[in-house]
Amino acid sequence: MGLKSIIARTSLAKYSEALRSAPREVIWSPVLLGAAFIYAAAAIPLTWDQGAGSAVPSLAGFQQHFGISSGSNAGAIKNFVSLVYIGDAVGAALSFLINDQVGRRCAYRIYLAIWALGYIVLITSPNVAGLYASRVISGLGIGALSVVGPLAIIEIAPPQIRGVLGAWYTVCQLLALMTSTFCIYGVQLHIDTSRLQYQVVYIVPMVFMALLALASFFIPESPRWLLMVDRYDEGRNALVKFRRLPEADPRLQAELEEIVRSLRAETELSGSGARSLHGVKMVVKEMFTVKANLRRLQQVLILYMLPQLSGGNSFTNYFIPIVKIVGAWHNATHGIFLNALYGTAKFGFSLIASFLLIDVIGRRGSLFLGVTIQLIANIYLAVYTKVNEDGGASKGASDGALAFVFIQAFGYTTGLLTLPYVLGSEIWPNRVRSLGAALSQTFHWLFHFSMTYAVPSLLARTHNWGGFIFFAVWCVIALLYVYLMVPEVANLTMEEIDHIYQNPHFMLGRRYKGNPKTTSEESQVLDGLELECIASNMTAGDLKDKRGVR
Repeated sequence: MGLKSIIARTSLAKYSEALRSAPREVIWSPVLLGAAFIYAAAAIPLTWDQGAGSAVPSLAGFQQHFGISSGSNAGAIKNFVSLVYIGDAVGAALSFLINDQVGRRCAYRIYLAIWALGYIVLITSPNVAGLYASRVISGLGIGALSVVGPLAIIEIAPPQIRGVLGAWYTVCQLLALMTSTFCIYGVQLHIDTSRLQYQVVYIVPMVFMALLALASFFIPESPRWLLMVDRYDEGRNALVKFRRLPEADPRLQAELEEIVRSLRAETELSGSGARSLHGVKMVVKEMFTVKANLRRLQQVLILYMLPQLSGGNSFTNYFIPIVKIVGAWHNATHGIFLNALYGTAKFGFSLIASFLLIDVIGRRGSLFLGVTIQLIANIYLAVYTKVNEDGGASKGASDGALAFVFIQAFGYTTGLLTLPYVLGSEIWPNRVRSLGAALSQTFHWLFHFSMTYAVPSLLARTHNWGGFIFFAVWCVIALLYVYLMVPEVANLTMEEIDHIYQNPHFMLGRRYKGNPKTTSEESQVLDGLELECIASNMTAGDLKDKRGVR
């Protein structure tokens, strides 16, 4: 076998071929890229809050006003850090009742308004009770945004760059994390001790997100949602705008056909539209009685659980206390500065994951790489912490421990942080996608709250080093689960992904071989009237009567 043939079989070569097969207009559509950025920015409130939550308690103005004793003591700040995740869980659960009723754009604006209300309560709160209430209120909006953002991106993205656009959500997460930590660092240096210190931190993101809310009025609605609610003409026009292809283009017609065929199959299964009360009940029934959907739900819940158990989010939420554990903390200003560098590093790592890894080496390859790096980092930190506890660690080992905190961030960003958002949104069928995203995010935030609340106790009761061993063990479990159970879905359409989940759970990790059910008759492109009949679940005669055609 020659070198050229070996290279042709690599993931990078296959990814390049898939990109070349897509029309340039589709890949570089300004409408698509603009809409993807707006929806990806739904991640900004989440990680701005995480970055602020980990460092704001170190600001003297915050400590004086709310009576927080120390920003480097995980036990002292765990209520402030973790309460937001209760609101996240409730917001994610309730989003299912809104997403399919009002559409992706309107839901996006509603959730931003709720999040902003929580921040307004925080910056005006006179006491700790108001502070904690504001955390729950803002969490309602953050949790719902974590559902609608990835959901909308996956619905508008073409298969060739779906992974890249889905990873933009993570890029925005870590851009916000980096910006928030440097914002706090600037506040620490340039604003005297007062309430204004922490108020500035929470006002800045509201201004930016208000601009994006206005921008959302200038992008099309999700074509899949429009077709799902029987607004065929609007759905077709939206798809034309996103793809920058003529309406008669065979590729656009084929994509439209694929969407409406899957919608027809799902409607025939449930017997009603998703927006009626009966339709909601049938969607819930479809989720829990169809084996393929149960496989999806099980997998997504596990994929959201593993990042917490591997320690990835714990490093972000308790970065300053962890830096103190490894002996790299000197004072509050130094800790905040290191936190800002950590946010910057995670942002850079997310760019690497987004543009070089997810669609190039695939979802499974990214998970393998990221989890392996996390495992090595956690083992080093466990050994170092134990040795340092006994007084035997050198200065070089201490510097190495700080470096491995950052190396752990690379592994986490490459694998378990990015992939649940990408894979967790793209594997759902059209009708249950909103419910699936809501259920998975609800579980995600409840589990996130549990881990965030428990990590200080875990570290304290295991003498710190045992906590890193706990994280490392779960990295091993994650590697085994990815190898056996997680399918590779890069460059597949969402309808092809649906075929994968018809297989038993233990077969999901096998390579996709194509859909044997596709026949030449099924692959024929339908004309406009046939497509609209399928999308609206009406006969041709009924449709002509509706239009007034004789």
